[in-house]
Amino acid sequence: MINATDKDRYNRLKKTSTIHYNMEVNQVLSEIMDDFPDKISGMEYFYNKFKPLEIGESLYPKDKKLIASMCIHVPIEIIHALDATAVRICSGAYSADTAGSDFLPAKTCPMVKSTLGALYLDMLPGNAIPDLVINPTTCDQKKKMGEMGNEINKEFYVLEVPPSKDSEEAREYWQRTIKKLVKKLEKVTGNRLTRGKLKKSIKLIAQAQSEYRRFMRLRKTAPVIFGKDALLIANAYFFDDITSWTENLAILNNELEERIEKEITIANSRTPRILLTGSPSIFPNMRTPILLEKLGGVIVYEEFCSSSRMLVDAVAVDEWFLYDMVPALADRYLKPSTCPNFTPNDDRIRKILLAIKDYKVDGVVYQTFTGCQLYDMEARKIGKALEEVGCPVLNMELDYNPKDSGQLTTRLEAFLESIKDNKRK
Repeated sequence: MINATDKDRYNRLKKTSTIHYNMEVNQVLSEIMDDFPDKISGMEYFYNKFKPLEIGESLYPKDKKLIASMCIHVPIEIIHALDATAVRICSGAYSADTAGSDFLPAKTCPMVKSTLGALYLDMLPGNAIPDLVINPTTCDQKKKMGEMGNEINKEFYVLEVPPSKDSEEAREYWQRTIKKLVKKLEKVTGNRLTRGKLKKSIKLIAQAQSEYRRFMRLRKTAPVIFGKDALLIANAYFFDDITSWTENLAILNNELEERIEKEITIANSRTPRILLTGSPSIFPNMRTPILLEKLGGVIVYEEFCSSSRMLVDAVAVDEWFLYDMVPALADRYLKPSTCPNFTPNDDRIRKILLAIKDYKVDGVVYQTFTGCQLYDMEARKIGKALEEVGCPVLNMELDYNPKDSGQLTTRLEAFLESIKDNKRK
């Protein structure tokens, strides 16, 4: 809790961090919007979603509880069915990372530090101030971060994710966990989960997922949009109104279809086609995708929990009864997941290799945040699988600090040149 003695320091820190955050956001948006030749009118909606708000301004309805999540394992269909607002709060802001350093060790993953700092200073997407933060146990650092709720005046709820997803015991355990989550959310919202509301919510999210799958099919057909824009679209799903997000993605998809018909593309046959994976790129931490595409590559697929892994898989419901829909939702948020928290995690390798084939990938960039043990430990296994199929891979360790951009540029430039040489040969 913030006591009276710390109030002045808190206000100074919030003011300074907000200024730095707005500068950070505006600079990244400027690079994304102005430093690339393509102009897709359908992207304006998504660009505008990331523009800074004034302090006190909010994107969210005041008459609804705001439920925050820190991972893709949280079934947002349940949150919407309970007439609450869902927002994912994983942060990519270096300005918030600095504030989080007051609470966490120096070697903590920058995303964890940034998210805690953003929670502490109320610098979340859309100026969200959550009534509850759902914290899945997919990462030891995030898990321990939840114990600091009292210090930052936020209530955390631990969502216990099993260490494996392949056994029947894990499935049954996870279904019980989601049923417990329903009870907690009913208590927080004061609403009761009903069959009709959950069915409506599942179909609402399914429409968004369907439109996103259409978007990915168009990207597979031809390089008609940069990866930096694709990541922004997926990141906007974290906090946008679902109906509005779906409608505007449909408008963009229609525009992309027209570009394909007219053979308007952003790359030619010599352009290195890159798959980006590892620790997730979350706005405004977009250095890797922006640099990759400024240097002449094009990202055709992102294997991230902040993009494709979040939106592709749909819920499979056999019967539209409450006792059937809740387990079906639990299955959807467990079985398709390729989170490195799970062991074994061969499903992730299978999906990456399939994407390399389907999207005609020339090379893979695997980024790992400093302190992100899970993705770091999987890098070796992924690298061996890519080597076996003859796909070049670049492993990079980085954090949110922009000071190492020069070294990052040099390594990415050399990697892209080696791919171009291979294509010429």
